[in-house]
Amino acid sequence: MDLDAYASAHGPEWDRLARLARGRRPSGPEADELIDGYQAGATQLAAIRTSVGGSTQGEHLSLALWRARLLFTGARPEPLRSLTVFVAVQLPAALYRIRWLTLALAAATVAIAAAYFIWLSSDPRAFATLGLPSELERYAESDFVDYYSTYSEAGFAAQVWTNNAWIAAQCVMFGILGVWVPFVIFQNAQGLGISAAVMNHHDRLDQFFLYIAPHGQLELYSIFLAGAAGLMIFWSWIAPGARTRAQALAQDGRAFFTVVVGLVVALLVSGLIEGFVTRQDWPWVVKIGIGTLALAAFLVYQWVVGRRAFRAGELGDLDEFSTGARRIVSV
Repeated sequence: MDLDAYASAHGPEWDRLARLARGRRPSGPEADELIDGYQAGATQLAAIRTSVGGSTQGEHLSLALWRARLLFTGARPEPLRSLTVFVAVQLPAALYRIRWLTLALAAATVAIAAAYFIWLSSDPRAFATLGLPSELERYAESDFVDYYSTYSEAGFAAQVWTNNAWIAAQCVMFGILGVWVPFVIFQNAQGLGISAAVMNHHDRLDQFFLYIAPHGQLELYSIFLAGAAGLMIFWSWIAPGARTRAQALAQDGRAFFTVVVGLVVALLVSGLIEGFVTRQDWPWVVKIGIGTLALAAFLVYQWVVGRRAFRAGELGDLDEFSTGARRIVSV
């Protein structure tokens, strides 16, 4: 193809398409002309890219076609509507898709923590490797409880929130590697088992559960969710199904990265409970009840709202207008 000759022959058509695409409210005849010009321009752009590849003329035509498409298909939804769709449909659907893997990670954490607890509680030599007896005693007698009241309420809540949100984000971001999530889950479970063993050795196991229970329910569940989202992104390119690996990774990556937004909010609630509730002189049934209600509300959002969105065909991905056209693949 002689691109210069082709552009010279069709240049007036492209200029007319560009002028029409810049308009705000085309008349009836202009709208018909715009659609005809769009169809002809799309065919001509395909011919240019097939014969020549990338070119300045092709890019200018592509921009005019994009503006024309935006004009007759409508603008993007208003930000408030997009936010509503995200909160009510996309996010819960993505959370619902990882529900069983989340429970599997929770079970794995309990199993690993219990194994460390039993091992260290029954083997004095292994327990002795944890540190000096005076240090372990101080941890059980004062450090574990004092940790929740060392800083101001707001400062402590902000500290634990940012730390946990960063861990959750790492699980999703690096989950594609396949090894980061198991490492985080194992490390977290190991820490829980060791702490429980130390507290049990000094007859403080009740304090271990009482101080963790108010905030720990939602906090730990959020970490399990983040790990599940990361592993699902990893699995999308290992077993893409009928999709290409690029399509699977793009679709599931977009869908499960939305989980980070939900977890930031959930971990904020957990941080507020840890900073403002755990340290209070309230009955433990009240403090633990607050944490249980927070977790229950999140579970309803994931399992009930998410199930409704998932059954309606939502997967948590962006809409087609935002993601662009998808190639059809065999099933």
